Amino acid sequence: MSDTRERVGLVCPSCSTDEPTVHEVLSPGGQATVRCTDCGHTHKAEIPEPETAAIDVVVSQDDESFTTTMEVPADTYAEVGGEFVVDSPEALLQARVTDIEVGPEERVEEADVEEIRTLWTRAVDNVSVKVTLHPADGNREQTRPLTVTVPGDYEFEIGTTETFGDEEFTVEGIQIRENAPDYRFDKLDHEGDLAFAKDVKRLYARDETSTAWSAW
Repeated sequence: MSDTRERVGLVCPSCSTDEPTVHEVLSPGGQATVRCTDCGHTHKAEIPEPETAAIDVVVSQDDESFTTTMEVPADTYAEVGGEFVVDSPEALLQARVTDIEVGPEERVEEADVEEIRTLWTRAVDNVSVKVTLHPADGNREQTRPLTVTVPGDYEFEIGTTETFGDEEFTVEGIQIRENAPDYRFDKLDHEGDLAFAKDVKRLYARDETSTAWSAW
């Protein structure tokens, strides 16, 4: 069973009275019971509350958005592409940072929390993915649009046939979003290439729906 006890940095009256060492919190409270991981000494100590900073967070989901204010640790930072949990009266969801505003019309790739005025984000726990479908006969003049809604960690793979209700298509190309991490290219088109739905800007696919192009 993994150890889930909280760990904090505190001075130890037994082995380190000048520099903090890592302590396990055995019993939380005003005067917490803690144990030094260096020497094993158990003692009482007051655990200071971490300093926080308030930042405005704009969360976009499909064509809608809302703004909330969050208290976050003051000694952290944010970067474009990073993800965190937004816990607000409107929703509890996973979001990805798309822009960081530190001043009027001034946006940066990363910043310390205390410098941030507004975090612009996109919900990524459930996402809508746009699909451009072309008929199996290759006539791209008869393409049609489709939107599918899937969990953000759903994987789309080049060459794989997907079924959503009455729709069926084979993925042939994946356009990657600008702020998606860990992709070598912004367009994937090789057999076996795959991407998470939250990283996909658009899918290009061959329509396999049997009645899609029926004249009747």
